[in-house]
Amino acid sequence: MAQTQKLGAAFGNIFTANLSSSLADGIARTAAPLLAVQLTSDPLLIAGIAALQMLPWLLFAIPAGLIVDSVDRRRALAIANTLRALLGVGLFVLAATGTLTILWLYVVIFLYGVGETVYDGAIRAVVPSIVPKALLPRANGRIEAAEVVVQNFAAAPITSALFAVTVLIPLGVNAAAFALAAALALALPAVASGRQFATPKPEVREPWHQQLAEGFRFIFGRRMLVILLFLSTFIGLCFSAATASFVLFLVDDLGLPAPLFGLFLVTGAFGGLAASLLVAPLAKRFGSGRTMAVANLVGIVPLLVIGLLPSIWVAAVGYFFSSLGVTTWNVLVISLRQSIIPGRLLGRVHGSWRTVLWGSMPLGALIGGLLGRIDLAVPFIAGGGAATIAGILFFRFISRLPNPEDVDNGDAAPPIAEAGPTDPTVLE
Repeated sequence: MAQTQKLGAAFGNIFTANLSSSLADGIARTAAPLLAVQLTSDPLLIAGIAALQMLPWLLFAIPAGLIVDSVDRRRALAIANTLRALLGVGLFVLAATGTLTILWLYVVIFLYGVGETVYDGAIRAVVPSIVPKALLPRANGRIEAAEVVVQNFAAAPITSALFAVTVLIPLGVNAAAFALAAALALALPAVASGRQFATPKPEVREPWHQQLAEGFRFIFGRRMLVILLFLSTFIGLCFSAATASFVLFLVDDLGLPAPLFGLFLVTGAFGGLAASLLVAPLAKRFGSGRTMAVANLVGIVPLLVIGLLPSIWVAAVGYFFSSLGVTTWNVLVISLRQSIIPGRLLGRVHGSWRTVLWGSMPLGALIGGLLGRIDLAVPFIAGGGAATIAGILFFRFISRLPNPEDVDNGDAAPPIAEAGPTDPTVLE
C-alpha cells in the first residue's frame, strides 16, 4: 500500500542536497538586491537585478533541458552547483577586495540563473526516477516545504541580519552550501542518473535543433498538456500582472511601513508551508484533479478580493490563501507532469514548459505596471478577475485530471524504497 511505503534513502539524499542548494539560493536572492543598493541608487539599475534573474529561463531553459536528458543527471546537478559555488567564491573575492561593481554583480546574477536552469531541470527529472508515482505528491511537497522554510524563514532574515555585520559571511556560506549540494548529488545511486531511460543511439543522429524541439512536440501531441500549459501560462500572466506593484500598493495605499514589507511577506511563506504539508493528504483523499481545481481558485480569488477590499488585514489573509493555493497547484501539476513525461524527455519538456510559462511573466509584470498607473488596486482587480473567470471556466477540465499513479508513460516503476537513516519520513 502506498501509505506504508517510504520515500527511501535516495530521496533523503536528494532532499538534503536540495536543502543545501535552497539555502544558497535564498542567500543569493536576498544578497543580490542588498549588494545592488550599496553599489548604486539608480532604480533602473537595481530593477535590472530582478530582470536578469528571470532572463536565463527565457534564453536557456530548453537547451538546459536537452543537457539534462543527454548526460548523467547526477553530474548535471553536481556541475550546475559547482559552477554556482565558484561564482559564489568570485563574488566573495570581489566584495572582500572592494572591486565589486554593478556590472560584475549583473554578470554573476545572470550566470547564477543559467546554472539554476540546469539544476532545476535535473532535480525535477531525478525525483520520479527514485520515487514511485503514488508518492510523487508527498515527495514534491517535502521538497517545496523545505524550500519555503529555508529560503523564507532562514536565508532571507539571516542574510539581512548578517549584512549589518559584514557581507562576507553570507557570501561565504552561499558558496559553501552550493559546494555541499554538488557533493551530495554525486552520492546519489545509479538509478538517479536517468541512463535507464536512454534510447539506443540511432545510426543517424537527430539534428540538435530537432532535439531541442522535442519537448514542444511532446506537449503539443497531447491535448491535455496543451490545455494545461496555456491555462497555467494565462493564470501566471494574470498573477504576475496583479502582483507587479504589490509593494507600492501595500506601502502607498495601505500604509504599511516600508521596513515591515519583508515581515508581511512571511504571511505568504506560512501559506506555502501549510500547502506543502497538506497537499499529499488532500490529493489522496479527494484526488489530484479535484484538489488542483479548488487550489487554483484558492490561489487567484484572493487577488480579486485584495483589489476590491483594500485593507492591510485583507491583504495579509489574502496573500496567505493565495500562496496556499498556488503552492498546492505547483506541487500537483509538477507531480502530474513527472508521471506523464517519459524519463528520457523530462529535461526537455520541463525546459519547454518553463520557457512558455515563466517567459510570459515579464509581460504580465509590464501590463500590471501600466494598470497600476491608473490605480494601484486595478492590477489586482483586472488580473485576479481574469484569472478567476479562467479558473471557473476550466474547473471541470482541471477536476478531471488523473492521479499520477493512474498514468502510464511506459517507464519501468522505480524500485520500492527501503527506509534509510537519512529518509525524511522518519520525521512523520
